[in-house]
Amino acid sequence: MSQREDLLAGAKKCLIEKGYSKTTARDIAAASGAHLASIGYHFGSKDNLMNTAVIEATREWGNVFERAVRETATGSPEERIRLLVTVLFESIPEQRDLMVAGVEAYAQSPFNEDIRTALTEGHQEARRELAALILDVPSDQVDPGTVAGLGSMIYNIVTGYVQQYIVAPDSLPTVDQAMEGLRALVSPGT
Repeated sequence: MSQREDLLAGAKKCLIEKGYSKTTARDIAAASGAHLASIGYHFGSKDNLMNTAVIEATREWGNVFERAVRETATGSPEERIRLLVTVLFESIPEQRDLMVAGVEAYAQSPFNEDIRTALTEGHQEARRELAALILDVPSDQVDPGTVAGLGSMIYNIVTGYVQQYIVAPDSLPTVDQAMEGLRALVSPGT
């Protein structure tokens, strides 16, 4: 691994073990085996490194959804959403510490332009990828309106369930209950 990759791996480890706001540059250097000054050289600042680590770790987690849905689902968008929710519910417990770190990053965004910019770009990419996943099309074929509508809605479902789990792990519905809730939202009374 390159020193840059070592720093990212160290930052991800620190995100999980210490959280976003309690991780210091020295913690990352120790976890990565890299020199403290290399953080500035490769990332400009500890905050930029942490932002990169949160976005990359979240993207890796998103890839789990994508692989599962693309390899398994063959049917309708509803079937694809069901599979996405299933994989989400199965993976949240093992990703809890990463999700807590991500929420910490969100809390810093009103006060830090770099974090806000990184998260904004990450949201846009996630919404586009989620819409493409549900529609079973390449992401470059998803128009801005679909990203804003479908992509945002699916993204809100994912992040909403993550936040519910962080606060009260036993509060998540079953996959069947979640799907019934979506059906009731889209087609009330049916």
